Amino acid sequence: MTPLGQLLAERIREGGPVTVADYMAECLLHPVHGYYTTRDPFGTAGDFTTAPEISQMFGELVGLALAQAWMDQGSPSPFTLAELGPGRGTLMADILRATKGVPGFHAGAEVVLVEASPVLRRTQNQTISRGHDLGLRWIEAAGDLPERPLFLIANEFFDALPIHQYQFQSGGWYERLVGLKDGALAFGLAERPMLPGTAAFLQQEEGLIVEDGRIGRFVMGQVHHRLHHQGGLALVIDYGGWRSRGDTLQALRAHAFDDPLAHPGEADLTAHVDFEALAALAPAHAFITQGEFLRHLGIEARAERLARNLTGPALESHLAALRRLTHPQEMGSLFKVLALTRAGAPPPPGFA
Repeated sequence: MTPLGQLLAERIREGGPVTVADYMAECLLHPVHGYYTTRDPFGTAGDFTTAPEISQMFGELVGLALAQAWMDQGSPSPFTLAELGPGRGTLMADILRATKGVPGFHAGAEVVLVEASPVLRRTQNQTISRGHDLGLRWIEAAGDLPERPLFLIANEFFDALPIHQYQFQSGGWYERLVGLKDGALAFGLAERPMLPGTAAFLQQEEGLIVEDGRIGRFVMGQVHHRLHHQGGLALVIDYGGWRSRGDTLQALRAHAFDDPLAHPGEADLTAHVDFEALAALAPAHAFITQGEFLRHLGIEARAERLARNLTGPALESHLAALRRLTHPQEMGSLFKVLALTRAGAPPPPGFA
């Protein structure tokens, strides 16, 4: 058992089983043993690779989409250019490089990064600070975002937020808990039924597990508050579906799937995003697959231009990256894009 696993086992012995959300929060953000607080998990040397690490095209197109939305909404200045969970900073670095020539965009922008990990903040500073004179500002939570027009990207952020799980059994919804069995961490159910409150719980099927991302909804509520009062655009790119159904909690360790209870603090824990629950908080939204979004923004034409100067293995890698980002059997369909604006805003780029 890992050091964090031993601490969790002791906590459960003393106080009883914990919710799946509490378990995830400890595994990911424990100040000493948490997955994100102790390491850089991204890239080939980490446990997983995100879209910005696959190809520069992803960040370039996202950046230009945000800049076009900014212009479509009257080029407000000053405004907040923000990212939730910026990883190694690759996405924001590509966004800033791609938008450097957009008149007034950098001059009006304050770059704000929502990041709790001190390890990743140092990496982000090194990655993003090159090639421009914009200052960077880090905050702990979305509630600390400035009250001004907001143009925001959240790529693979909401999947890592703790979720509660419920199972329908004998006519009621029972919260799923993490307890101990024969000294090892194990899943179980609460003794009394609960009454969760999102649309996903209207389904009632014996044994069905539904996930409640209330923390994600809280974060999205804070983002939507700024969009509603100040304007802007929020792009949420993640894997998941329109409505939660089934157990999607998973662990990834050394680029391979792992038992979520096997290595607390040493594996990444994620769950599919319930996009319906996030979209319900905003009066105006659009929802498509990542493949559709990138194709609408012109990724194929961009890929063709970049390919002109490539040959051999470099060209093969470039074409493989395009396929991985857009093909339905890869990230193209698994990942979705949710665009959130205030009522009456122009349609977001890429969603026509």
